[in-house]
Amino acid sequence: MSAALDDIKVHRIISAVDCGLVLNPLGVEGQTESAIAWGMSAALGGKVNFKNAQAQERSYADFKVLRMDQAPRAETYMLQGADTPGGFGETAVPTVAPAIANAIFAATGKRVRRLPITSEKLKSV
Repeated sequence: MSAALDDIKVHRIISAVDCGLVLNPLGVEGQTESAIAWGMSAALGGKVNFKNAQAQERSYADFKVLRMDQAPRAETYMLQGADTPGGFGETAVPTVAPAIANAIFAATGKRVRRLPITSEKLKSV
């Protein structure tokens, strides 16, 4: 696992979901929590290297994904709307990196401007 996923610890993430009428709350919660894990994987260790216009990472063996023991406590709150039920995907993915960056700023006063977020980058900010 990359050093960033081991060095930077996210203890808790709270997510609010507004996707209209929720027919399967456990499904929405599962999608949200998996999106958080994927977003953390990208934010803290998800560097993809390119050489001659080709990605060098070819599989999950090369692109490290957050392990269960690294996962934060996740809380998902759903707003029950009256909109027609529809699909729900991993909409939390793009919000995870900014949430982590804002938490780092709140804790340290350091602004993170590039991903992946690593302890080495934080020391140089």
